[in-house]
Amino acid sequence: MTTITTTTNTSIGSGSSGGGSTSKIAALNKQITTLQTQLKTLDKDTTLTDEQKTEQEQVIKSQIQMIEAQIAQLQQAQQQKAQDKKDSQQDTTSAYSKVADGVNRPTASNSVNVYI
Repeated sequence: MTTITTTTNTSIGSGSSGGGSTSKIAALNKQITTLQTQLKTLDKDTTLTDEQKTEQEQVIKSQIQMIEAQIAQLQQAQQQKAQDKKDSQQDTTSAYSKVADGVNRPTASNSVNVYI
């Protein structure tokens, strides 16, 4: 009886910086590449039976899918963080412009007519 063992270390923490998640995505892509290489060499392995190869192939494919899901989560978090930052910057600039309306830039309802 042959024992099949597969070890893949996939760990993701919650990074506080955008650069951290970019490096995590790169590391996960590297793991996918490694798994794809294992998948290609699996066909050439003569020590495994066809059933074992099929089982191993399914395990590797499921690991690839899990890693791709993690990458999608990280990318979504990056996009959300960028959108939140953009929204907060727009809120800040719109708050300044709302305060200034009618003070230094009179509108039709906020204008003073001076007759001498």
